[in-house]
Amino acid sequence: MKEDRQFLMLTHLSQLAGLVLPSAGSLIVPLVLWMSKKDEIYDLDRQGKDIVNFQLSMFIYSLVSLVLLIVGIGFIMLLVIWFISILFPVINAINVNNGKPYSYPLTIQLLK
Repeated sequence: MKEDRQFLMLTHLSQLAGLVLPSAGSLIVPLVLWMSKKDEIYDLDRQGKDIVNFQLSMFIYSLVSLVLLIVGIGFIMLLVIWFISILFPVINAINVNNGKPYSYPLTIQLLK
């Protein structure tokens, strides 16, 4: 297995594909990258699972926020989720490229 920080960085940044491909692009693109290279690149399996868990968590939180639109708080929650969904992939891509630890907040560990 080889170490490839640039591919790891690209995998984290691929979550931003949802800005261009709104229908699940944030999940599908990193999922394809992870599944295609997880056995070839050092630490990609763990990071890929973390990315997918983060995106699934953001999806779940978005669904809850949509329900909470009825009482008015849902709009603010959707804005916070949108901000977190853009900010942390960028921060973590930079950290991974520099060999530093990364973390995704509010992530439900669905894949282990």
